[in-house]
Amino acid sequence: MDCSYENAAAAKGCKAICGVDEAGRGPLAGPVYAAAVILPPDAEIPGLNDSKKLSEKKREELFDVITSCAVAYGIGTASAKEIDEINILQATYLAMKRAIDALQVKADFALIDGNRMPPLDIAAQTIIKGDAKCPSIAAASILAKVSRDRYMYNLDKEMPQYQFAKHKGYGTALHYECIEKYGISEHHRLSFLKKITGEK
Repeated sequence: MDCSYENAAAAKGCKAICGVDEAGRGPLAGPVYAAAVILPPDAEIPGLNDSKKLSEKKREELFDVITSCAVAYGIGTASAKEIDEINILQATYLAMKRAIDALQVKADFALIDGNRMPPLDIAAQTIIKGDAKCPSIAAASILAKVSRDRYMYNLDKEMPQYQFAKHKGYGTALHYECIEKYGISEHHRLSFLKKITGEK
């Protein structure tokens, strides 16, 4: 993984280039998270990779490294209620925009993981599998994933019956068992549970 995408944007005159990625599009419960990260030029962070390829312990370690060395970073979310109101894709875009808006330094270019471009106020480029190719996107993927996992751990303390710490809101057999036993909570995405709610 090198800084070729960041360097190409810098060569065009961009000064503050952020990588953007999301976490939590698929779960049945909890918010979708996004992060935006501006790294120093040619930043070297040993072990930096797509968050899905790292252990939870390694992600936690890298979270601290990234937040301490980043020029700026921002975290954005969209709630389960917002996901139900505007759909998961639009909610993901909203979380990404909120993450970029939360940057302490205003970005003038964004590198977005994936192949879909969110509506943004700044110039941007999408990169398929960007979290494995682009350091700033990889950093954003780690911040988004760790932030969301921490949220789900806290939710587990509030509502231990749903065992959110074990499944993080994803549609595991255990999670479906908990829903069947305790019902749907305010943190669940009703639009993801239409088979259970009977809604079309």
